[in-house]
Amino acid sequence: MRLVTFDHGRVGYVDGDEIVELAVHEMREYFALGGAPRTGKRFHLDDVQLRAPIVPKKFFHTAGNFREHEEESKRVGWSHEIAPWIVFFQNVDAIVGPDDPVIYPEHLTEELDYELELAVVVRKTGKWFSPEEAMDYVGGYVIFNDITARDIQRREMRSGVFSFCKAIDTFCPLGPWIVTADEIPDPHDLAMELRVNGETRQTSHSGRMSTTIPEILSHYSALGYSAGDVVSTGTVSGVAGFSEDAASLYLKPGDVMECEIERIGVLRNPVISWQEGHGEPAPPRVRW
Repeated sequence: MRLVTFDHGRVGYVDGDEIVELAVHEMREYFALGGAPRTGKRFHLDDVQLRAPIVPKKFFHTAGNFREHEEESKRVGWSHEIAPWIVFFQNVDAIVGPDDPVIYPEHLTEELDYELELAVVVRKTGKWFSPEEAMDYVGGYVIFNDITARDIQRREMRSGVFSFCKAIDTFCPLGPWIVTADEIPDPHDLAMELRVNGETRQTSHSGRMSTTIPEILSHYSALGYSAGDVVSTGTVSGVAGFSEDAASLYLKPGDVMECEIERIGVLRNPVISWQEGHGEPAPPRVRW
């Protein structure tokens, strides 16, 4: 089942070219209740606007899980090791949905990058569980594009931590829907690809994770999950910032990103200028 949030917060699931509305106020409530009845209303997909399918209470980031990403960082002498088990939290206010624009904050960064990731939606509250128990906590899967300001990230990482570079407004595209766990029997067998203006930039496979989804979920369970929390599993190789000609590949206004993961779909987001997004010039340049 493909679970969606649409228009002004309605929740439903996709049935052919229609959405069947469900009687809950938000997607987190759907998972907290373990489901929801239908309202009896249907809407054609062409007549609604899909939103980010869920805004979680907690958004767990996993970094360094695809070792291919570490290897590409070595080619360009990245400032810090990309070690396994890097974890931090996302600013959930930065979440945007399918076809929503990523606003380029030119007063903050000159190195805007993309990162394709598979993310897991937690279906129920839990804490301190084993990898063997972990898959019982999976409610579904969603595509995540971990937009990053690389110049800010390098400066942040001098202290060994980073978060601002990934938490700026609109830097968290999520969608286009949540595909429930029963539709994806093996989340470690999914082709992954990110395109910019139709050109393939990232291509990989979820089977290349260093630590598995059950291991990740178990590891973070010490912090406690709420129903509807989201856990990312790390980006794959091919990011602009770790390429030999990064300057030519960084995102700019007018670019269109397409993140595709097998069995889930395509998450599409354009990049627009601050002027276009806010109707006024960007604030004075700030150096972070």
